Amino acid sequence: MNIILFTNKRGQVWNFDVNLLHASLTVVFGLVVLLAAAVYAGVLLGSDELHNVANWQDSVSEQQAEITEARLSAQADIDALTLRVGQMQAQMLRLNALGGRLVSQSDLDKDEFDFDAVPAVGGPEDVMNRESVPLADFLSMLEQLETEMVDREQKLSVLESLLMSRSLSERVTPSGRPVEEGWLSSRYGKRNDPFTGKQDFHKGLDFAGKKGSEVIAVGDGVVSWAGVKSGYGKLIEINHGNGYATRYGHNQSNLVKIGDTVKKGQQIALMGSTGRSTGPHVHFEVLHDGKAVNPSKFVAE
Repeated sequence: MNIILFTNKRGQVWNFDVNLLHASLTVVFGLVVLLAAAVYAGVLLGSDELHNVANWQDSVSEQQAEITEARLSAQADIDALTLRVGQMQAQMLRLNALGGRLVSQSDLDKDEFDFDAVPAVGGPEDVMNRESVPLADFLSMLEQLETEMVDREQKLSVLESLLMSRSLSERVTPSGRPVEEGWLSSRYGKRNDPFTGKQDFHKGLDFAGKKGSEVIAVGDGVVSWAGVKSGYGKLIEINHGNGYATRYGHNQSNLVKIGDTVKKGQQIALMGSTGRSTGPHVHFEVLHDGKAVNPSKFVAE
């Protein structure tokens, strides 16, 4: 192919001989080069995108691992809180039971001191200052509450021990009348002997009544004597501890024996007139460290 170019400038003429085969090959080669360059550029761009995608996948995997770890940690914290709350509930049950025993031992009003009921509280609602409690403050409140509960339990246990000791002391210390029915027929101290008429010293109190009526113990203790004793007839002696003992004489019959444990208010004999007696009555004595003392201060006449 012959190509002639004419220019207006200076009237020059350009003449080119073009081989079509060579031109076609040149064009094809150029297109191939351009295509290869485009493919290479695409490969480079795709490689960068793949690298970015891989980084994103790694980042997502790390975040998922962090979320899983945070979820497990939160569940562990919840389990720990649940365990502590369960322990505090058990401790509260012990406190309620202990409080109930103290109310019973102290003869308090059970309706007023009801440990199973929620305490009555109230007041206007402050909507403006309502705030959620942060977790750290909540944990601090739990620790403080647990400490206070332990302290209260210790103090209530000490109080229970004191009340039990006081109750035991009250039960073993002689108090009250040795008869349910009867009247005081002779006091403690000097008197004229009913058999001789001469003045002598009466070591107890006499309670007269109906033959066969109940004779009762005035305190908890152990029977140290149950039998016949000169002058007393059928006699019962009870050792109450702390140096105290009581005697019940002239019984028609004894209902307990040596070694028996008796409770305050328990029937121990039937009233009679055995021994040196002018009629049915119970001769009541209180001894402290083996010596007779005035029973009047122990008896509610």
